[in-house]
Amino acid sequence: MRIDQNIKDRMDRVLIARGTPLNDYLIESLKKLEIGGVYIQEGEEDPEPEQVEVEKPIPAAAKNNISKHRAPDPSKVKLTESVKKRVSEGIQYLYNNSDSEKFANTTSNITNNLMKAIQDNDAIAVDINALKTSDEYTFKHSVDVATMSMIIAKKQGLKQADIYNIGIAGLLHDMGKSKIPLEILNKPARLNDEEFAIMKKHSIFGYEILKEKNEFSTAISLAVLQHHEKMNGKGYPLGVTSEKICPYAKILSVADVYDALVTERPYKKSFSQRTAVEMIMSMTEELDITAMKSFLNSVILYPVDSDVLLSTGEEARVVKNNPDSVLRPVVVGLTTGQVYDLANDLECAKIVIQ
Repeated sequence: MRIDQNIKDRMDRVLIARGTPLNDYLIESLKKLEIGGVYIQEGEEDPEPEQVEVEKPIPAAAKNNISKHRAPDPSKVKLTESVKKRVSEGIQYLYNNSDSEKFANTTSNITNNLMKAIQDNDAIAVDINALKTSDEYTFKHSVDVATMSMIIAKKQGLKQADIYNIGIAGLLHDMGKSKIPLEILNKPARLNDEEFAIMKKHSIFGYEILKEKNEFSTAISLAVLQHHEKMNGKGYPLGVTSEKICPYAKILSVADVYDALVTERPYKKSFSQRTAVEMIMSMTEELDITAMKSFLNSVILYPVDSDVLLSTGEEARVVKNNPDSVLRPVVVGLTTGQVYDLANDLECAKIVIQ
């Protein structure tokens, strides 16, 4: 038997996804949630029609240049399905049990999982599309921000202890939202000024949650408090400028803004990764430049071996990413076999990826 509905908590977050097999453990969990009945799937769902992709023939000249110029991407963070499951369950537990005695230990376990994923393949890059741990925004966003922030910290050459602490701060940066009224938190439209003023208090609430616990350092608590501060003093809740913003918060801010831009919400559509990167690059007065550069050197928009459409109308295959030019990799035209180094060849200056 499989459940034919999503089971959600009081904050409208998915606890048990539709299609999950119903077992004794889940039945007991449903009873504890005082859920007396659920819909059950009957029969078998119609299988998805199998999509067969027909690969276009590639001329020999293109194949030769693809092979000649191909350079693998840097190692990216990879989360196994078992790790994704543990991380997802852990994050949900934290947001639903901020007063629990196991709060610090659970946070540590999740961060250790992410740390191990980074260390296992010496990851120095991240593809957030491959990180998906949950369908629920707050949970997924927390893991995205934590993972990206840890990679940025690693790019900056920070110590292992700092990378670990930044991971904790990233996981908990939005913890204060558990104290925001549900009608504001889950509003399927843009907040008005009064509602937004309340929402902006979440960083203070998160700071207060952590300050009550002795297990978290001042640096972690400050990062949670200041992750919405801007270098020009136009952020919140304190409105302080760069010199008064802690280093961890400067890193979190870049990851937080990027992930928010590329994520669809009920009240806004998501931006493409390319557009989000361009927006990040324009925020030189708001974001820390060092953290921004480390981020741009770690995010991969066009993975090697992916196909893209050039503004010339030609399809091309990515063969190498340029570390300092995330928007302009080296590609090979699939029709002409021509090599386009979009970052370094002046003749390619007018060519962009669509």
